Amino acid sequence: MDRNERSRLGDFATAIQRRDIIRGAAMLGAGAALMRPMPMIAQAGGMAEVRKAALAGRDASLKRIRDWIALPSIAAENRNMPEGAAYMAELARDAGFANVEIVPTDGHPGVFGTIDVGAKRTLGIYFMYDVKQFDPAEWSSPPLEGRMVERPGFGTAIMGRGATNQKGPEATFLAALHAIRAAGRKLPVNIVLICEGEEEIGSPNFRQIATKPNILAALRKCEGIFIPAGWQDKNGNVSVNLGSKGIIELELVASGERWGRGPKGDVHSSLKAMIDSPAWRLVAALNSLVTPDGNTPLIDGWFENVRPLTAREKSLIVEAAKLGDEAQQKAVLGVTHWIDNLPYPDALVRLAQEPTVNIEGLVAGYTGPGGKTVLPGRAVAKLDLRLVPNQTRAEAEKKLRAHLDKRGFTDIEMNVSGGYDPTEASETSRLIQTELATYKKLGVQANLNARLAGSWPGATFTAPPVSIPAGHFGLGHGSGAHAPDEYYLIDSTNPKVAGLVDATMGYAEFLYTLAAIK
Repeated sequence: MDRNERSRLGDFATAIQRRDIIRGAAMLGAGAALMRPMPMIAQAGGMAEVRKAALAGRDASLKRIRDWIALPSIAAENRNMPEGAAYMAELARDAGFANVEIVPTDGHPGVFGTIDVGAKRTLGIYFMYDVKQFDPAEWSSPPLEGRMVERPGFGTAIMGRGATNQKGPEATFLAALHAIRAAGRKLPVNIVLICEGEEEIGSPNFRQIATKPNILAALRKCEGIFIPAGWQDKNGNVSVNLGSKGIIELELVASGERWGRGPKGDVHSSLKAMIDSPAWRLVAALNSLVTPDGNTPLIDGWFENVRPLTAREKSLIVEAAKLGDEAQQKAVLGVTHWIDNLPYPDALVRLAQEPTVNIEGLVAGYTGPGGKTVLPGRAVAKLDLRLVPNQTRAEAEKKLRAHLDKRGFTDIEMNVSGGYDPTEASETSRLIQTELATYKKLGVQANLNARLAGSWPGATFTAPPVSIPAGHFGLGHGSGAHAPDEYYLIDSTNPKVAGLVDATMGYAEFLYTLAAIK
């Protein structure tokens, strides 16, 4: 860390201390009486000393999450990126990682560190320190203050940008390392930590971090790697994902200047009778990408390499549907029907199987109150394309460009900001088997999920040259990722769902299970 980084970090720490003095200790102690353990976690593993240390460190763990929320690193806005990397590095050192380095890339930096206790097995851990953008006006609680709020059916949670995606779960994993050390116990496995600050913009430079020679050598020693998660539902159930969709994030831009038709800038809308519209040009290009209902991609060759779900994968999805609450999911999502009015199991199969073309946003001309009667000279569509095995990012980009060009849309700019291939992990890998064994040991119902519809850069690990299994693991609960009122459960009143201390113990149990599993 250079002098400027230390200065910025010092300024941030001073602000945190000043804020804590103003607030007092009351917030840190909120809900402490609710820390009754989940029944099976209280009995499992013979780790009484670690649990005692986790309980003693509960307030420090909560403060760690709150302070991290107070420092938003937003790659899309180039906001606090050096500070975010520096703070991530400090968190790693504080948790016991050695040889911690801030890793430069062509974009924003990553962070790398290791803990080597001479164990026979090594685990990889993936962190992201960046978060999504936010509009404070949309939140019921200030998004950077980390206030404690009640979540019916769950308990008391911390609310703030990054609370569940991913700072809460990541800080909880760090809490497990702190608790094991405080209990005077030796870590049962070596740990390799790799972090990035560009996940929320499609990880455009993450491969540079993972393939740096010393980092690549460390990753290739790992039994597997996971990203911490807190996805328990109200019944305490979790999913063990055997893969995730890939993604490409991009924008398509139509402009009068590049098209050679229409205005170079906004002009009066009365002139539409004799001037072409770049906005309608963009609409025409977008309409060519999908079926009229918008649900199936029509990009030339899009399905050539799509691998259909296997019979085993479909059976896993159908079994998961039996345990799911369709009505609750619809209520949470604010929908009344699935595509084509599909039955719930079929909708879940489609969710896992189908690649998608989605419009994230459309911007052209004036969008404020009232009208402005302009003919815009430029229109932009932000898209994300979800990919399934055996599609690749490179193939998809090439096919999208060729599709547009073939239809005469050579003037439509295609600006790709990030993305990566789909991820797959073997059901028989030691990583997945350790997840299942840990959940079973803790009395948590775990369902194998054929494929997560969301995306994360796990393909960086599963593909050469790293070539290790990758997935998600963790107890606890959170919601609101990428949305207002994001939260992460701290003190659970639901006996089936882990709060902060029980989630901490879940990570500790995973480490010891990985060391012992055959």
